[in-house]
Amino acid sequence: MKRTILITGATSGFGKAIALKFAQSVDKLVITGRRLDRLVELKKEIESDHSCKVVVSCFDVRDRSEVEAAVKALPSSHAQIDVLVNNAGLASGLDKLQDGHIDNWDTMIDTNVKGLLYVSKAIIPSMVERKAGHIINIGSTAGKEVYEKGNVYCATKHAVDAISKAMRIDLLEAGIKVTQISPGAAETEFSEVRFHGDKERAKNAYQGYKPMSADDIAMLADFAIHLPPHLCINDMVVTSLAQANSFYIHRN
Repeated sequence: MKRTILITGATSGFGKAIALKFAQSVDKLVITGRRLDRLVELKKEIESDHSCKVVVSCFDVRDRSEVEAAVKALPSSHAQIDVLVNNAGLASGLDKLQDGHIDNWDTMIDTNVKGLLYVSKAIIPSMVERKAGHIINIGSTAGKEVYEKGNVYCATKHAVDAISKAMRIDLLEAGIKVTQISPGAAETEFSEVRFHGDKERAKNAYQGYKPMSADDIAMLADFAIHLPPHLCINDMVVTSLAQANSFYIHRN
């Protein structure tokens, strides 16, 4: 498929899995993230197994000047972005609001909300000019309901939900697709990041049931971009069979 796709947060988890999945059917990828070594390794893996041509762009979505410079610096072969996957995001800490750490709040707001906006603002104008494009925002079931100690993380994912709806309205006349994928619990580096490297605590979050994997979400993203031109998945909420919502998980 002759399309160029830019994926944020491609160094691990959903972003890496989506890049590997898309590489099977598209010819150009731009993979971005903060860890250059991982991006370079992923580029090697993709180009050794597929005909897809990969450009690495290392920047922090929280830094507006870095985002703008990185997009402007894309080579002409990869400068026209047909699909933007806003995947970069994280949870930091799990505390009641009154016990929360403001540094954690800033990290989540700057990454999950402002970072998504910075990247989108850098890419969308060219899509509007061409009247073509597809934006996939990775949300969360945390953007649909609030759970204890989720407070600010849930707020940021509610913002992603609202921004996705606003994009769909604002970009309607330009014919640009906007899809939000809102996963429940998935076993990635997510919990390890949330618990600041506490691997044991992160592992316990997925005990007693079969959670989703990053590959599951990549499969759904791949399905969304291969729909006929007149169809668009607006919002996709997905959990493992063991999970009813953010509150209820059946553990054996």
